[in-house]
Amino acid sequence: MTGDEPFIAAVKPLVDAMGGRLLPPDEAGPEDVVLAWEGTDVVAVRLPQLADSLDHILAALERGQGRPLADLDRRAKQEVVRSLEARGAFTVRHGVETVAAALGVSRFTVYNYLNREKGH
Repeated sequence: MTGDEPFIAAVKPLVDAMGGRLLPPDEAGPEDVVLAWEGTDVVAVRLPQLADSLDHILAALERGQGRPLADLDRRAKQEVVRSLEARGAFTVRHGVETVAAALGVSRFTVYNYLNREKGH
């Protein structure tokens, strides 16, 4: 498996964005996803655990903001919570706690942001 194969190069940004890892197809485990191209297994993708995905998403958001999420103003933090909710972040065990820690706010504040979005 070489990284310059067109198919691998095409899927790598997606796998990187979700925090996955590329493997040779013959190293795939039962939980990995093997991708085939034109009838040939080309690469396997090891998906991250959900909790690891949340950490990866938070790190990507922080990189995108160019500063720690805790340094954002209230409106920007609300937008982060809205974005994370759309991505299912709060279905992950301890998701609210993880997000609250990253934003430098309490769990109660995160719940308030979520309830505000739901029109409560």
